[in-house]
Amino acid sequence: MPKFYKFFLALLFTLIISWFTWQIPAAFAATESETSLRTLAEKRGILIGAAVDMKALKSDSKYGEVLAREFNAILPENAMKLILLHPERDRYNFTDTDILMDFAKTHQMQVHGHPLIWHYAVPQWLESGNFTREQFIEILHDYIKTVVTRYRGQIKVWYVVNESINRDGSLEDSIWLRKIGPEYIDLAYRWVHELDPEARLFYNEYSAEEVGQKADAVYQLLQGLIQRGVPIHGVGLQMHKDVDWSSAPQLIENMKKLAALGLDISITEMDIYIKEGFGNQQQALEKQAQIYEDTLQACLSIPQCVYFSIWGFSDRYTWAASWRGSQGAPLIFDEQYRPKPAYYAMQKVLRRE
Repeated sequence: MPKFYKFFLALLFTLIISWFTWQIPAAFAATESETSLRTLAEKRGILIGAAVDMKALKSDSKYGEVLAREFNAILPENAMKLILLHPERDRYNFTDTDILMDFAKTHQMQVHGHPLIWHYAVPQWLESGNFTREQFIEILHDYIKTVVTRYRGQIKVWYVVNESINRDGSLEDSIWLRKIGPEYIDLAYRWVHELDPEARLFYNEYSAEEVGQKADAVYQLLQGLIQRGVPIHGVGLQMHKDVDWSSAPQLIENMKKLAALGLDISITEMDIYIKEGFGNQQQALEKQAQIYEDTLQACLSIPQCVYFSIWGFSDRYTWAASWRGSQGAPLIFDEQYRPKPAYYAMQKVLRRE
């Protein structure tokens, strides 16, 4: 065979191999995108979200890649807490929140502000400050004004007040309640609405998913706000649960009751912890998947349920270790970003007609 033909065949072979090398990953990427939770949720007209760990976003490229592919809405896990945003009386730190906003803009994701007012994560200067009631009102107003004005028009949903109710239905003994009184809740919603009339304003609460004393107290709080003409548009139910949770019918009942108030509903912080001693690993993963499936299906069954968000998405980064003393593998991707049964269960729900 002449040298020219040998050279030509070798070149052709190289080009063919190169084409497959580039096209096969591209095909896989296209398939991933077409079947991602984000794509499927958008077809169903619902937001699918995750809380963002800013350290992971800044240091782990795979984290950002999966986050952008799978979700069309995000909220900060910690970056918007008062102690981080306003660490000193005369200083704000918007570095991480600005990074989050830029990431969302680049990937066409909706950002939810969370939490604006909370009894936890209060900076020392505020805790130990000898401020009068009037000064506390001024501090709260200035904080809301500074943060909401900075992101006006960019943050579509604010979780204005977070976890103000105890398990027994009483108001949480927060610094805001002690220093201002229960009217701090009304004031916060009115101020945010004045500063950004287009934003949707939600209340967010833990352990209020099932029918019971706490759920009743949340209902009464929201009903009172509405009756007083306070601008509020929705309620977030957190859904931090263990694999032995089995109250999906109560969740649906509760969501219907809240929707009857004219409120939108969101699942805001879902994660399902695998308890030690709960069957073998496969049984635990299957039960975890069933709870994710049942909860997402419950949300889709209520027209007013507009947002479904997980508290993180990969077991590589979960707050469980700091809260429970063990990781609990509560999320839908494992530590290597491999989809778990819970991920496929959510896919299945979103594909249903």
